[in-house]
Amino acid sequence: MDIVTPHGPAEARLDGPDRPAFLLALTHGSNGGVDAADLLAVREVALGLGGAVAGVTQPFRLAGRRAPGPPAKQDEAWLEVVRRLRERFGDVPYVQGGRSNGARVACRTAREAGAAGVLALAFPLHPPGKPEKTRVEELRAAGVEVLVVNGDRDPFGVPDAADAAHVTVLPGERHDLNRSPAAVGEAAEPWLRRWAARPAAMARTAGR
Repeated sequence: MDIVTPHGPAEARLDGPDRPAFLLALTHGSNGGVDAADLLAVREVALGLGGAVAGVTQPFRLAGRRAPGPPAKQDEAWLEVVRRLRERFGDVPYVQGGRSNGARVACRTAREAGAAGVLALAFPLHPPGKPEKTRVEELRAAGVEVLVVNGDRDPFGVPDAADAAHVTVLPGERHDLNRSPAAVGEAAEPWLRRWAARPAAMARTAGR
């Protein structure tokens, strides 16, 4: 799915049923793509729960750039992508997430995007070696519940338990979270199952 945004074209790779239990939009870091091992692991879990997954390549990466540019422009482009995706899938629970820089975007835009929750993989708490330049307020200000999955050896830091609704720290993992992608999927599964269960619960309630 090609999407025109105010800051260039984006691309959404869609998988899953046309009438999913929920919609999950995932995006990449500054120097990667939607085929990152941790993103693919989460994708498989979401599909197994009956969700639809949109793997979103943002405009700066389609243009071949590694630097995402000003956050405001990146967020504006992301919100246009979300608008188009939600038009396509209708009124189903919507969850968004990403890894590294993509996790920051997901947190910053969660409220405006109407997300029910955020999955933040390898959230870059600060630049390596510069803990004083913290980005913790992006987590705390998301406005929705956030699940963080980080490695305990991540040079970008590890959020504290108080910084998000849930913080899972995987032993032996660094920033790429590729030592055991299955563990990333396992960490995300209970979180995503919450949204998968909602349509069924709503249907039972409506039938009473």
